[in-house]
Amino acid sequence: MRKPVGILCVKILRATKLKKKDLIGSSDPYVKLKLSEEKLSSKKTTVKHRNLNPEWNEEFNLVVKDPESQALELQLYDWEKVLVLGCIILDYHLSAVGNHEKMGMNIIPLKNLAPDETKVMTVDLLKNMDPNDTRNEKSRGQLHVELLYKPFKDDEMPKDEDPTSVEKAPEGTPAGGGLLVIIIHEAQDVEGKYHTNPSVRILYRGEEKKTKRIKKNRDPRWEEEFQFMLEEPPTNDKLQVEVFSTSSRMGLLHPKENLGYVVINLSDVVSNKRINEKYHLIDSRNGRIQIELQWRTSS
Repeated sequence: MRKPVGILCVKILRATKLKKKDLIGSSDPYVKLKLSEEKLSSKKTTVKHRNLNPEWNEEFNLVVKDPESQALELQLYDWEKVLVLGCIILDYHLSAVGNHEKMGMNIIPLKNLAPDETKVMTVDLLKNMDPNDTRNEKSRGQLHVELLYKPFKDDEMPKDEDPTSVEKAPEGTPAGGGLLVIIIHEAQDVEGKYHTNPSVRILYRGEEKKTKRIKKNRDPRWEEEFQFMLEEPPTNDKLQVEVFSTSSRMGLLHPKENLGYVVINLSDVVSNKRINEKYHLIDSRNGRIQIELQWRTSS
């Protein structure tokens, strides 16, 4: 298996001059994106209803394994809200199997991107990637994106190391106790109903710690570390981690939204010394969060 060598930061800016797909003379576009040669499911923007020139400004982070061969695949769809079956009308959500019509697509080879250099691109939407297909001569609109490929530096490269090895606790750590370290890495597919500006709140032993807030991002990356000095191992303790979104807009009826949570038993980290896992968020449709836990002792 190939190892990650960097991160591709994708910002879906807008689309322009899209074609009408609905009977009412409009479209409900959204974008699906993924890297080629990856088995992971595609990431999606929100739907912009009745809009032929939609603005998204939504950011995504994709893990790159081979910038010479991989490409960013972009597909634009028209979201169909209802599917009529006889006398039954079914309301389909974006994640359901609805009758979503593809409006166009294109790819951007990563080898065309200079490392650590932000590039704004406008790509024509095509029927398919067959250069001989005459249907690609028809104008389907444009998609505007901002891309930044960030290769890992040597000290950031994933290492083949003992997954249970951790640093020793600092001097002054209570004998018989230790340092509980919580690293909030990232989350995927978190989405609020009214806004998606995610941050994380950690609740442990009556104490609360928070990460920074990331604006308009369904795949946020925090990489923030929190520590609790304990007199004894947290063998019987539970840790609650919550993802929530807040908006700074004045007068908003829903200034704060819960995007999901997870409760973790800490007995495993005491016995294993280190755990780095992705957890499915409770009360979230598809959301996941990657959390690393370490139990550091002086011995």
